[in-house]
Amino acid sequence: MAGSAMNATTHRAGRALADANPAPYWLDDPDKPAPRPALVGDEHCDLLVVGGGYTGLWTALLAKERDPGRDVVLVEARETGWAASGRNGGFCAASLTHGLANGLARWPGELPTLERLGRANLDAIETAVDRYAIDCAFERTGEIDLATAPHQIPELREAADQSAELGGDTVFLDRDQVRAEIDSPTFLAGAWDRTGVAMLNPARLAWGLKHACLDLGVRIHEHTRAERLAPHGAGTEVRTPYGRVRARQVALGTNAFPSLVRRVRPYIVPVYDYVLMTEPLSARQLAAVGWRNRQGLSDSANHFHYFRLTADHRILWGGYDAVYHYGGRVAEDHNQRPETYLKLATHFFHCFPQLEGVRFTHTWGGAIDTCARFSPFFGTAHRGRTAYAVGYTGLGVGASRFGADVMLDLLDGEPTERTAPEMVRTKPLPFPPEPVRWAGIGLTQWSLTRADATDGRRNLWLRTLDRIGLGFDS
Repeated sequence: MAGSAMNATTHRAGRALADANPAPYWLDDPDKPAPRPALVGDEHCDLLVVGGGYTGLWTALLAKERDPGRDVVLVEARETGWAASGRNGGFCAASLTHGLANGLARWPGELPTLERLGRANLDAIETAVDRYAIDCAFERTGEIDLATAPHQIPELREAADQSAELGGDTVFLDRDQVRAEIDSPTFLAGAWDRTGVAMLNPARLAWGLKHACLDLGVRIHEHTRAERLAPHGAGTEVRTPYGRVRARQVALGTNAFPSLVRRVRPYIVPVYDYVLMTEPLSARQLAAVGWRNRQGLSDSANHFHYFRLTADHRILWGGYDAVYHYGGRVAEDHNQRPETYLKLATHFFHCFPQLEGVRFTHTWGGAIDTCARFSPFFGTAHRGRTAYAVGYTGLGVGASRFGADVMLDLLDGEPTERTAPEMVRTKPLPFPPEPVRWAGIGLTQWSLTRADATDGRRNLWLRTLDRIGLGFDS
């Protein structure tokens, strides 16, 4: 694109962003619940859950469902759902392995079991949404993976075939078929997983789980940061700013934040992802893009976009840049990145030129708990009294419920079908220390960009990472 045309395109994208509120759309909600009081003094309980995101909330809820008499306390450093659980795109996937390709590459022998467990997990989320009357705009519309470059077309056809062999409901769409679903001149083909993904309002899911926990008797303390965890007698003690909790067992759902079990920290790097939200589309604008079946969408590049419709007919548009900051610090000042928003807005209008003039109302970002194998890992500490589930790498909306079940199984000490797979029994490779980590992630990101520009060809660096199982994806 010529310089003058590029400048004009960038200027139009900037105008569309001019009035955007730098805050997560989902959390900008007048129905947001009031926070619960902070913990003051000493508490005692059977199970302490640390973290008020999906992993922690599902753990507390399932613990009470399994044993209504179990005394459960949950502590959250800020407010329920304020971090990744309230800021994500609202894609709730059945996959526990961060997609079929990643699962086939790492656990091919047990993938049929993992796929079945994942579908059952998504069914259970839908059941819980109904049972507890959670108003989170749950729509099981599925997701279309899109080809925007010719070399991606056979990959999507193969993925659809593999999904069918494993009992999935994925169909391949050629160019005309995919554009009949959602019209963009950039779409060349698609693979539509028709039942394995649901769309939802992520903050309202978190708030609904919070209310369900409270109704079952879970004691929730917000603005209560867990500062230190240590064995105490036959249980565990967790210190907080104004008090402490002594618990028989502890479940950690701390996502990208530094784990209270220090040996877990090298396995996680916080990678920042960014999102735009448009104003509501008019009936004319909706007709221009089609999208009558309201599927979630994502393209198939290494640096990919994900996008979806909301209940009030906005388009959420995110992804592409995946930003790691030296030292792995999780900080509020990383949550806004105007240069990425401008890039995303430019890409949006390239994808949907018929929506020229649409404006963006919200921009936001946040940290994703990224591990080297892209899917969650699990474990225990303190002689089995503490459990953790972490490393969802952006697909935690659905898999977090499975992670909660696994933690409770591990704390019970009884083998189950969930704890048997190698995926659950093993861990990813840890990331190297700085500055090697910073250099390696930078080289990987550069290599992924090159692969996108060269028909998907992976260079020596990426092929080496593939062989040793230490990958890094956007």
